[in-house]
Amino acid sequence: MDTTQYFKSLLNRQKDGFDDGICSICSANAFVIEAAMEFGQDTNRPVLVEATANQVNQFGGYTGMQPKDFAVYVRALADKTGFPQDRLFLGGDHLGPLTWSAEPEAEAMAKADVLVEAFVRAGFSKIHLDTSMRLANDPADQPLRDEVIARRAARLCAVAERAAKENEKPVYVIGSEVPVPGGATENEDSLTVTPPENLDATISAFRAAFHGAGLDDAFARVIAVVVQPGVEFADNTIIAFDAGKARKLTDHAKTLPFVLEGHSTDYQPANLLAAMRRDGIAILKVGPALTFALREALFALESMEKELYPFSPRGGYSCFSSVLEQKLMQQPKYWERYYHGSEGELAFARRFSLSDRCRYYLEDEQIKTAIARLVSNINAKAIPFGLISQYFPAQKESTLACGGTVSAEWLIKERIRDVIRTYY
Repeated sequence: MDTTQYFKSLLNRQKDGFDDGICSICSANAFVIEAAMEFGQDTNRPVLVEATANQVNQFGGYTGMQPKDFAVYVRALADKTGFPQDRLFLGGDHLGPLTWSAEPEAEAMAKADVLVEAFVRAGFSKIHLDTSMRLANDPADQPLRDEVIARRAARLCAVAERAAKENEKPVYVIGSEVPVPGGATENEDSLTVTPPENLDATISAFRAAFHGAGLDDAFARVIAVVVQPGVEFADNTIIAFDAGKARKLTDHAKTLPFVLEGHSTDYQPANLLAAMRRDGIAILKVGPALTFALREALFALESMEKELYPFSPRGGYSCFSSVLEQKLMQQPKYWERYYHGSEGELAFARRFSLSDRCRYYLEDEQIKTAIARLVSNINAKAIPFGLISQYFPAQKESTLACGGTVSAEWLIKERIRDVIRTYY
């Protein structure tokens, strides 16, 4: 399935009034990606997997993977699950100087050039150009102008166009009011929805910058604009979509030749996700809510482990939650900016925060060993339905539907798939 063809079709169906959209899976976790692919197989849907500039970049990101490594990794998971490669789309999210925003423009944008080129050469076909952040030499006392954002994005688009094969040019997502990747750093009560005039100003600035750079053909492949439709989540808050408050924005967007891309849609209930999709927010990005569900499943399995083995199993208990907490305490850099309060409140947040900073640690070797031990211990015994009912109540019916014999891996991925289902 051609990426441009698919997203142009999605755009056209939206403009024709059809309720159509796609869930963007923003995660590098194998359980999450496999769950998404298995859901795609069961429902005959394409799967869009995106990597952010923080996760994956030319220096490895926090996953340790460069773009080419991530592409190979995801495609290998598709082969493992039997998901068709031609229905798999790879996206690059927040591609720009985000990771190097503390540096001056010359240095930060030079690194962003290399980043975008690496993503496109690796076969990522949906590119979110994000230059919305201030750099070290930008004025700190005033908003970054649309013209500056658009000029920098056009520069990166030119890099992407040169890197792409002639018959494999990417589609683009643009925007200047872009929510913070991974959720807000502070709990908030409300947000300002992007005004229609701001959306028009953004599009006008990008169109002019692309035209000035000789990128009219690339601008014709801009399929979406990132806006703030009034949704966000943080440590312990969720700001739910309010269709009434977003009405001016969404009604105006329907008159434009683009769909909207919604970021930070994690934890929105299914009825509001459906409302967002019907209102033209056709690309809905989710990440932390998926690994939050994964963490929930692992904690539940650890409780089951203790019930199944009143005495230590051969090889010992997994001690997953203890190993995770130890690693979080040893390396606080991924969570300390997001969590606030007393020692007790911090301890609670490390385990149960909606920001789910746990996801940054799941590829640690000690944690992976603990997860493998947990899965092995659970799978070594037949899992009584009573335990499934107690610790995975939402999965009771699907357990019975598949004959009652399930594995730890299936329970984990079914918990994740329940989140993905809300997007459709």
